[in-house]
Amino acid sequence: MSAHTATTDHPLTVLLGPETYPPDVNGAAQFAHRLARGLHEQGHRVHVVCARPEPGPSSVAQDDGVVEHRLRSHRAFTHPYFRFCFPWQVAGEIRRVLDEVRPDVVHVQCHYIIGRLLVRESRRRGIRIVGTNHFVPENLEPFLPFPAWVLNRYRAVSWRDMVRVFGACDVVTAPTPLAVDDMRRNGFPDTVLAVSNGIRIADYEAHEGERPRPAGPPTVLYTGRLAVEKNVDVLIEALSLLPAELDARLEIVGDGEQRPALEKLARGLGVEGRVRFLGYVPDEELRAAYLRADVFCQPGTAELQSLVTLEAMAASRPVVLADARALPHLAEDGVNGWLFAPGDARDLAGKLALVLDAPPEERARMGRESRRKVAQHSFPRTLETFLRLYRGNRPEPARPSTARPRRIRRRLAALVR
Repeated sequence: MSAHTATTDHPLTVLLGPETYPPDVNGAAQFAHRLARGLHEQGHRVHVVCARPEPGPSSVAQDDGVVEHRLRSHRAFTHPYFRFCFPWQVAGEIRRVLDEVRPDVVHVQCHYIIGRLLVRESRRRGIRIVGTNHFVPENLEPFLPFPAWVLNRYRAVSWRDMVRVFGACDVVTAPTPLAVDDMRRNGFPDTVLAVSNGIRIADYEAHEGERPRPAGPPTVLYTGRLAVEKNVDVLIEALSLLPAELDARLEIVGDGEQRPALEKLARGLGVEGRVRFLGYVPDEELRAAYLRADVFCQPGTAELQSLVTLEAMAASRPVVLADARALPHLAEDGVNGWLFAPGDARDLAGKLALVLDAPPEERARMGRESRRKVAQHSFPRTLETFLRLYRGNRPEPARPSTARPRRIRRRLAALVR
């Protein structure tokens, strides 16, 4: 351990090692960027080692005080934007960065090339290492052109590799208790900690005096990447199954390789006039999209936390979420929304109808419950927790638990034709 990682409150030198970082658009990249900014704003010296987003040699640049070490990278031919580094090309660069920066702590956020090289070199130098896992093998499986038996083998090998790489860290975290339980079931020790990625809640709340959304057709919102594992096709199909008298609309904020197929699906189901593909939008437009929605839906089945769901909850929106991975941690049936059977468009339509057909005051109550629940995911709390971990102040890990949130059973009316 570095001599500077005692419990004193002096500014730290932190080296972050995310495998994905802006301009990449995903939850892990957003978390790493928010963490880098938050640490810098508190007066810490922050360096980031990540892949260069375009061809070219390794480079160093500053982003408003955060030093970015962008490593030479290559496009992954099976993925629309992910880039990876060849270890023999960047190992020397990583050693050079550690020599120059001399960090108090290294925080890796994936077990792939950058993460494993940082862990190996930091361990050899006695630098404190914190690891955060944002990854499950299912995240990449849609992009691997292999039969099921190969993917099953890949999944098992990938989990063992994660355990081995993160096993050299001083502390390992994951975004939710359910993600921690998943890691424990796949070989991680009981010492893994649940630490929320956190969001800046005020960034998504209505401003003082801001008018509520104008009257109009009820609106369902999805935000995020348009990727296979997000199952946005199920949401579009569910829209087509909603009662005609609801005249519900769907807004989709985000982009990705599935957009052409999703646009074709909307045309084929006859709902293209009720689906708006907005693409990527600036932060203020994103906030406005949350605030004008009647309900937020996340149909993805590989979410270790789902920052976009937390953002919608911060905007006081009811949520309808797939009953998969970490999403049940965020919704209680009948309290702030509903859970639906993953991949079941008819069940999703029924749950959406329960929200959209409810009186406005009932939707407002559910939105308030969402806002209450999201308070525990405030970014300042997340930042404070990681700073304690950086300094060697480790809290006791939570006991393993696979308990699901309380469900309120209701009989679904005949809301789906």
